Amino acid sequence: MTDAPLAGRAESFDSREMASDSPEAPRRRGRTTATPVRLLRGARALMHIVGGLATTVFVFPWVRPETRNAIIRRWCRQFLGMLGVEPRVHWQHDGDMPPNVLIVANHISWLDIFVLQSFQPARFVAKADLKRLPVVGLLIANVGTLFIERERRRDTHTVNRHTVEALVRGDVVAVFPEATTSDGTNLLKFHSSLLQSAVDADAHVQPICIRYRTSEDEFCLAPAYVGDLNLVESFWQVTGERRIVAELHVMPAFPSADAHRRDLSRAAEAAIRTALASPARGRAPDTRGDPRA
Repeated sequence: MTDAPLAGRAESFDSREMASDSPEAPRRRGRTTATPVRLLRGARALMHIVGGLATTVFVFPWVRPETRNAIIRRWCRQFLGMLGVEPRVHWQHDGDMPPNVLIVANHISWLDIFVLQSFQPARFVAKADLKRLPVVGLLIANVGTLFIERERRRDTHTVNRHTVEALVRGDVVAVFPEATTSDGTNLLKFHSSLLQSAVDADAHVQPICIRYRTSEDEFCLAPAYVGDLNLVESFWQVTGERRIVAELHVMPAFPSADAHRRDLSRAAEAAIRTALASPARGRAPDTRGDPRA
């Protein structure tokens, strides 16, 4: 498998602005907001979470999957907006995501899930610890998250079986093969075990690189959920940023037929590592198929 050149389109969900990047840019926190603004953001976001939980309980059982996905996408975009996070998509190839797809992404923050869901609603494979979080745990469980006890080898096989069933049904599933978070400036080694489900389901593997930027268009460390930070501290840190740009670099997908999971893991890791280290060369949405753009 070969890596495709980084040429695609940069698309803001709302304003469709062009975005640029530089691997040499300083990595730091952006401009911070005043405490009253942070408190207001936090209160609005928490109320939104409670409303989302109610939706999953009282609405989701009665609507079609397409409607449920539309609700999830809209809810996540509203949630990100309340926190001052602007998601942008950089298509690094000409074409859409294929059907029967396993999204493979790098992992920086709890924000990653909401950013990816605002682009493409998916069922995530997540650590079982998240299910035990108050309110948030029930919310992510109700949207179809598959939980895994990574310390139990048997649990990996069980989750892989459920993932295969979901992919065969046509669900989009997303995994973070690093198995933990980084600060977003580098990439940790990928674990291939969860990619076996793509092989068994004859699915496509879709690498997506996540990057966070400050309002000054520099690397943003505020979302990084690393070290001794707890969830409350990380949430407060995010509310303190004036604006965070969340970039999704959608790399070319590749089929898993007749491939070994380790080969798929290496190919996805290489694609995301390339995107992480390279500047974004975005096209305007209406020039997506034009190689001169």
